[in-house]
Amino acid sequence: MQEKTVRFYVNSVETEVTVSVNDRLLDVLRNQLGLTGTKEGCGIGECGACTVILDGKAVNSCLVPAASLDGHEVVTIEGLSEGGTLHPLQDAFARHGAVQCGFCTPGFIMSAKALLDENSHPERTEIQEAIAGNLCRCTGYEQIIDAIEDAAGKAEP
Repeated sequence: MQEKTVRFYVNSVETEVTVSVNDRLLDVLRNQLGLTGTKEGCGIGECGACTVILDGKAVNSCLVPAASLDGHEVVTIEGLSEGGTLHPLQDAFARHGAVQCGFCTPGFIMSAKALLDENSHPERTEIQEAIAGNLCRCTGYEQIIDAIEDAAGKAEP
């Protein structure tokens, strides 16, 4: 099996790991770095449960070859809170009841974070488009969209 050492940043921390040609970013995050907030749902890029931010863009980590990570920057759900304080998106999701089983929540939050980093005051339709690649089987989407609007300062809590 061919292996490669890659050096990249995860949640602003320089990281070096050895990966095989079959490893995905998702595998590295969960199995080598212990960052289990990123979930594997479908494994084929359809559900969005594994969404992280790679170089400022929301991506499905199950589709990113780990060998391609050299020099890149990854942000996971664990990288959002600071000193035990929830990120405004995490807080809004909790206050709006946008969480039920919670499996899909990290992916939704990371998609929303990428959107708000690019557009701090999106329209509701832009929010819907940004989370279109994320699936929820429990909560429904209204609470999720309301929470994102709230975090963007566009809705009442």
